[in-house]
Amino acid sequence: MKQPEYQRRPDAEPKVTGSLKYLTDRFEDHMLIGKVMRSKHPHARIKNIDTSAAEAIPGVYAVLTHKDVPGLNRFGIVMPDQPVFCEDRVRYTGDAVAAAAAESAEAAEKALAAVVVEYEPLPVLDSVEKALSPGAEQLHEMGNILHEAFYTRGDLQQGFADCTCIVEETYQLPRQMHGYMETEGGVVVPGQDGGISVYMATQHGFKDRFQLSRILDTPEEKIRIISSPIGGSFGGKDELNLQPYGALLALKTGRPVQVHNTRKESVRAGLKRHPMAITMRTGADESGRVLAHETTIYADTGAYATLGPAILEFAVEHASGLYPIPNIKTTGVSVFTNNGVAGEFRGFGGNQVTFALEGQMDRLAEKLGMEGGQLRFINMRKPSDAGPLGQEIAPTDGGKMVLDDVAAWQQLPLSNTGEPPWLKNGRGGAVSMHGGGLGYGRLDPSGGRLALTKEGKLEAAFGFEECGQGIVAVIETVMKEAFSCNDEDIEITIGDTSKVPVSGSTTASRGTGMIWTAVENMKALFSRQLLTEASRVTGTAAADLYLGAGGIHKSGTESSLFLSYKALAEYVQAGDIETHTSFDFPVTPDEIDSGHYLYSFGGVSAEVEVNLLTGAVRVLDLKQSVSAGPVVYPQGYRGQIEGGGIMALGYTLMEDAVMEEGRYQTENFDTYLMPGVKDLPDNVTVKPREEVMEGDTYGPRGVGEIGTIAVAPAIAEAIYQAIGARPKKLPVSREWILHQIQQRGLLPWNKPEKMLGG
Repeated sequence: MKQPEYQRRPDAEPKVTGSLKYLTDRFEDHMLIGKVMRSKHPHARIKNIDTSAAEAIPGVYAVLTHKDVPGLNRFGIVMPDQPVFCEDRVRYTGDAVAAAAAESAEAAEKALAAVVVEYEPLPVLDSVEKALSPGAEQLHEMGNILHEAFYTRGDLQQGFADCTCIVEETYQLPRQMHGYMETEGGVVVPGQDGGISVYMATQHGFKDRFQLSRILDTPEEKIRIISSPIGGSFGGKDELNLQPYGALLALKTGRPVQVHNTRKESVRAGLKRHPMAITMRTGADESGRVLAHETTIYADTGAYATLGPAILEFAVEHASGLYPIPNIKTTGVSVFTNNGVAGEFRGFGGNQVTFALEGQMDRLAEKLGMEGGQLRFINMRKPSDAGPLGQEIAPTDGGKMVLDDVAAWQQLPLSNTGEPPWLKNGRGGAVSMHGGGLGYGRLDPSGGRLALTKEGKLEAAFGFEECGQGIVAVIETVMKEAFSCNDEDIEITIGDTSKVPVSGSTTASRGTGMIWTAVENMKALFSRQLLTEASRVTGTAAADLYLGAGGIHKSGTESSLFLSYKALAEYVQAGDIETHTSFDFPVTPDEIDSGHYLYSFGGVSAEVEVNLLTGAVRVLDLKQSVSAGPVVYPQGYRGQIEGGGIMALGYTLMEDAVMEEGRYQTENFDTYLMPGVKDLPDNVTVKPREEVMEGDTYGPRGVGEIGTIAVAPAIAEAIYQAIGARPKKLPVSREWILHQIQQRGLLPWNKPEKMLGG
């Protein structure tokens, strides 16, 4: 699809001007303010809860605890293990114990301060090691292991025996915040029929509706989820957050209730990227062919499951990445702790394991005496090779294409010519692959609806959410391409379970592909419906009519418009011109749990400048090559890759939501560092590789995640090229950089001739 490089984004003006109302901006008459009381302890028994004093405070309309949950007092996408309100035990400081609704936030906070909870503190398991130690307190009935995942291929022992070069390293990956501008929240409005309308950000409205129906013991049909627009999510709003509390308070009081996390509340209770410790042992023969690869992953999933099992399985799947290594053993363990809950985050476990894998390739290349790119070319997958789990996947040469681009970029001269002597530059490269969709064995339905509205608009309805990623622009672009129509001809309906068909989650890099596929499925029938009705109305043969800007056009006439869509709508009944489609995201035909079928590929070249005096690392140049099928919306495509790259830059050099004894040490953005404008690279390049294999009919793959994945290992290798030390822990701290500089005698005063200009 060839679209202009820059085009109007439908939601750009209201977002830029600030006129757009997000769900947390919503106001309802007689609205109450809800607040949630979180645990004072990361781990404790609850001996007693007394709300009597709180209920007596003027202006307070409800104070709720676990006794007020009419249905299932649990939520969780994979397994409902997280209490809405804790009954007898708290497992992290984000656990909810009570909630209050009042006429003001001050009154609600005063009420919660008056709730008396008697705790009995328990040992705090603030690390994977403690949680797995003999005799450790068991956090759940199933124990302290949430999930284990494995994959083996070949004969690992013989594979290593055949290697002439082996490297082994353990990589430490941090807990990262999503950092969205709009924290969790919104408004819940009760209905006269006992139902509710939930105006809150989510990435899967129908899943929220299902979970809330269990909690409220209410039929799903009585719950309406309005979920767009969203001020950022990146996976962090995929799971329920404040929806249960707003819903319970609204039903209890019979009035609309607004609940909205402060930033500190969001940090405390919100999801984070999984911290992981990944040990890899990788071996090759003298020619550089990797023969054996062993990986052990320990993930700190925090107190509850959410999508922890799926994230672990994704990391296990991608542990060998683009390299079809004959002998593999991968073991993954996801462990419950008393730390904050770790869950879904852009990249979904691929970021962590790719940092380790690409680090191994660079270390192995150095030991073999070859360039990292050369080793990658030797081991790069062929178009017809199986996927990382040995499963059949769509044939693709995406890995080699992006590696070709990275190899070319690696030959460019560095920006720094050696002056001043306290600045050292280096360039590094890395590649990655990322499976789209939810994987084999998981329900992954999609679909859409096209209709002519009574106002004469071509309605495109999908069950997706606009969370800043540009899905509205994608829908508009695909519709214009399919029906040769104008912006003004289109009406887009998304993010409202009462108005849209099931399209699946707004996750897993699936939205763009599913919209494109849905419109492809529907466009012939929908076009035929429009032309048939136009023929009936005008008496002109349908074969002489075609769709164009504004409506129906007639072949061989001078007039640009024969019958407008608005005029056609006056002659038909609602629903007369309407078509639906439902289908599943493509999956591998092989029965391999969680295995993916469609992959996108990314290649990154990064140039850094290391200040030998301060240890500061500045990324000067960040180039990304992306193979993800045809580009639908170039401006949005570039924005996703650029934004993902900067988010990954923060992950590599700055971001770590530090926890000590189960408590966040970084409670707000004043102590949690993320990239600002001054941290952006001087140059950012995005190169789409749109080529697909002959016979590939799957259209565009999503790019919401691939731009984040290979950035960290590319920056890490660039640091090595600058100072001769390879990071194995993120974020790369200034203290570590300075220590390495001292060890290697790289300080300028160790070279007096340089300081004197010699």
